[in-house]
Amino acid sequence: MLYALLCYNDENAVSNWTKEEDDACMARLMVVQNGMKAKGKLGPVVRLQPTTTATTLRKTSGEPLIIDGPFAETKEQFLGFYLADCDTLDDALAFAKDLAKANPGVGSYEIRPLSLFHPSDITAPAAS
Repeated sequence: MLYALLCYNDENAVSNWTKEEDDACMARLMVVQNGMKAKGKLGPVVRLQPTTTATTLRKTSGEPLIIDGPFAETKEQFLGFYLADCDTLDDALAFAKDLAKANPGVGSYEIRPLSLFHPSDITAPAAS
């Protein structure tokens, strides 16, 4: 079963990390990701741009309303996601626990099974 592991954290805290802190966290996460990748169980991994770059289309009874920013103001923001092929929810939870250990501090991982997946031929831009 494919699972999306949605990453939430305090965007202000994460954006205030030094380059060294961010690089160290990403290196720890890469160790966990490489374990899943070696098993052929890791799909796309996405780190989103800050919520200040977001645009939201809110459905209404008339014309949709387009606003700058994320959908909701919360303490934690949706910062990215993993797509993982896990045999069970327990396997997906184990992956999330490993990610949480690699990325200490506050935040959460929402684990949600997918009901539909259409792979894409889009090539992602190189990481900056």
